[in-house]
Amino acid sequence: MSSIASVKSLDHLVLTVRDLDASIKFYQGVMGMRLESFAPATSPDTKRYALKFGSQKINLHVCGKEFEPKAQTVQPGSADLCFLVEESVDEVLRELQAKGIEVLENGMVVNRTGAQGSLRSVYCRDPDGNLIE
Repeated sequence: MSSIASVKSLDHLVLTVRDLDASIKFYQGVMGMRLESFAPATSPDTKRYALKFGSQKINLHVCGKEFEPKAQTVQPGSADLCFLVEESVDEVLRELQAKGIEVLENGMVVNRTGAQGSLRSVYCRDPDGNLIE
């Protein structure tokens, strides 16, 4: 079967969160993302929030107050996300530890394989329990 399109990159994804403020604080303060608020053209009186990084963003939906259309089964804490960063992973590990954020995998940097090949990774969780690599 032939495809109907050739995907070239990810524009955005949506995270369903329990606590909007806690999620914004984590992704801004720990991950260095920029907060953006916007109103969709279809609903100009509705304020929405996104976290921007590079040329992508994460749109935030508050659990129980999701925007339509949405995924069929939304649930906070069900995502597993891997981000590439500018800093060395060793520096990221030190900063996570300095901020008192629990680092998984015995608090160590581990070797993994990502879309672009070998990675040195560090794992933690966001306020909803999503796995962040």
